Amino acid sequence: MGDDRTTARILLERQGRTYAQEAGIGLADRPGPLYQLLVLTTLLSTRIRASVAVAAARELFAAGCRTPQAMEATGWQERVDALGRGHYRRYDERTATMLGTGARLCLDRWHGDLRRLHREGGGNPTALRRLLTEFPGIGPTGADIFLREVQAVWPDVRPYADRRALAGAQRLGLPANPRGLAGLVPEGEFGRFASALVRVALGEESAGEVNRTVATATAR
Repeated sequence: MGDDRTTARILLERQGRTYAQEAGIGLADRPGPLYQLLVLTTLLSTRIRASVAVAAARELFAAGCRTPQAMEATGWQERVDALGRGHYRRYDERTATMLGTGARLCLDRWHGDLRRLHREGGGNPTALRRLLTEFPGIGPTGADIFLREVQAVWPDVRPYADRRALAGAQRLGLPANPRGLAGLVPEGEFGRFASALVRVALGEESAGEVNRTVATATAR
């Protein structure tokens, strides 16, 4: 357990940023940031590199698409152009359409406030996953991404570790279950930890480098 805690600490030091933070989202339990996370989740849900999805999200936000009202008011071509500036070109037209449709659903069903979705789901991950997959472009994997990131501000979802986070844990020789992983970091840090584990699973962080750093630290 001691070495596992050291591994978790070093991983957080090396990769302790969520994808929401990387996209410039100041995540909070408020309508705007929660919607921005939904946009990022939609972009991350396609077969495209995470770095490209993050860049595209930043371009959409720079174009003013930070609320469902603004997303809907932005023209389809403007959304396509913003996605293109983020090099999100393979799926740009279809995604621009889905973002517009999703914005309308958010407004119609949740009055633009995903805290209402949270309340309807009762903080239950299974119920929340089902509700999230009603948005166009968000399937089970996308719902997992949203819940993994949002647990930073929805504590009743914690500890949430999706398939990719657990795969990263396995590469590092850490417990391959959410409860076991949760015991390695302070409660409020689990969202960052889960994102860091995903980076290991995706090859954005080297499991070998982390383990070598841990070996050096524990040998002192």
